[in-house]
Amino acid sequence: MPFAVLEQELAERQAAGLTRRRRLLESPQSAHIRVDGKDVLSFCSNDYLGLANHPALIAAMQQAAASAGAGSGASHLITGHHVLHDTLEQALASFTGLPAALCFSTGYMANLGVVAALMRRGDAMFADKLNHASLNDAAVLSRANLQRYRHNDLGHLAQLLEKSTAVRKLVVADAVFSMDGDIAPVPELLALCERHDAWLLLDDAHGFGVLGANGEGVLGHFGVQSPRIIYMATLGKAAGVAGAFVAAEQVVIDYLLQHARTYIYTTASPPTQAAAVLAALELIAADDARRAHLQALIAYLQSRLQLERWSLMPSATAIQPVLVGSNHDALRLSEHLLTQGLLVPAIRPPTVPQGTARLRISLSAAHDFADVQRLIDALAAAEKTWTAT
Repeated sequence: MPFAVLEQELAERQAAGLTRRRRLLESPQSAHIRVDGKDVLSFCSNDYLGLANHPALIAAMQQAAASAGAGSGASHLITGHHVLHDTLEQALASFTGLPAALCFSTGYMANLGVVAALMRRGDAMFADKLNHASLNDAAVLSRANLQRYRHNDLGHLAQLLEKSTAVRKLVVADAVFSMDGDIAPVPELLALCERHDAWLLLDDAHGFGVLGANGEGVLGHFGVQSPRIIYMATLGKAAGVAGAFVAAEQVVIDYLLQHARTYIYTTASPPTQAAAVLAALELIAADDARRAHLQALIAYLQSRLQLERWSLMPSATAIQPVLVGSNHDALRLSEHLLTQGLLVPAIRPPTVPQGTARLRISLSAAHDFADVQRLIDALAAAEKTWTAT
């Protein structure tokens, strides 16, 4: 039996400080949650606007359940495409300023579906080194020639594009990088795509709802639009629900409807989910105060957290990583903060490069300044008494 090999690999993973485990959430998602039987102040949720437990979203889901039922019952191309799904896709296209949109069950499935549908053997895909795993897996699935450029290095990307002889080219990048929190240079990426006749796929999972004047995401943040852009965003982070969507030119969406296997061959998400996202879109568009409060919290943390042993990495977004270094030290610091009633996750390889293990602080509009100050005080106190292992 091959179990011994699995046990050995698990033991090696534990020795390297890379073992992961699930925590048991016993409350609605919020800044203050109950997890593993303990009440904690959480800095690990992607619920950036604090909408996951909003009464309007709950009411929309309840009302939709009464009229549309609990499940969709079929794939979108059979009988699972409810009028609520269709209404949501039209609303998302309008909200992002793109011609059409298509909803997927998850962001991972959206990225796999788009890349595998548009790319094939002989095509070229150019990916930022720090892109989300789903984009890298999508490239493998597509069998396209994957070339990875140094993080946000436009010169390196330009060199790779200039050398490429592929007819079909796709540049892919996270819009907001999930573990560093920095924003991709979208206008410059688009200019390179224009110069080299390439598509630009942007994964705006962590920017949608937060960036832009009305929360429309990274395109609004930079004020860019182009038929070359294929825009993906998730709906389980700032939107507070679940799922994802792709927005692009109508011909691209029509093509994905016919060729994106992760859309075609899966059961449609429940209509109740679409109803809740529609309610979230109204709040995102109308409630500038939430985004303003979140930006104020970001500025507060950056101005007051003074560290010597560890360092707060540069980020203008709700993702505020504290670089620790070793896997074991990052885990130890996370566990120490938990004894203080603060839940901050330790992020380790392969999610981040070797030697850059960190705490990933995620701020939310559900936090207040006292919450952030409590975290600042705990980190400062831990650093003063820290003895490296």
